[in-house]
Amino acid sequence: MRIGFGYDVHRLSPERRLILCGTDIPYELGLLGHSDADVAVHALMDAILGALALGDIGHMFPDSDPKYKDADSMELLRTVISKMNDSGYALGNIDITIIAEKPKLAPFIGEMRENLAGAFECEVSRVSVKATTEEGLGLGGAGIGAHAVVLLEKQNVH
Repeated sequence: MRIGFGYDVHRLSPERRLILCGTDIPYELGLLGHSDADVAVHALMDAILGALALGDIGHMFPDSDPKYKDADSMELLRTVISKMNDSGYALGNIDITIIAEKPKLAPFIGEMRENLAGAFECEVSRVSVKATTEEGLGLGGAGIGAHAVVLLEKQNVH
């Protein structure tokens, strides 16, 4: 088995959509980034790539490449999942923590889990998504961050 850890943070910005784990969250601010800036999926992709020792998303999907401008992070995740499968690994489980002062994310957690489970074609019980604040001590409302941990298991080859 392999374990990977990912971390990402994006600044909040007007005139951007707020997308987390493929879920469009109604809010007056969105996340600034070259792609759709889905910070949770970015942390997850880095965790998978880290577990496989394949670098990070900046290397795989460079922001200097115009083809990734406004890219759908869930589509990029599917590319990373293909690399995981091609490497002979399958998902054991995912644990993501999203750090945000606002908006409240609890109403959207179920949909986020379902979106990720769909991308991995696995049971939702293998996907944990949680949200917390930093009590105004960390990002302080200027951005949203995410930590992700994955466990990958070697697939049985017959």
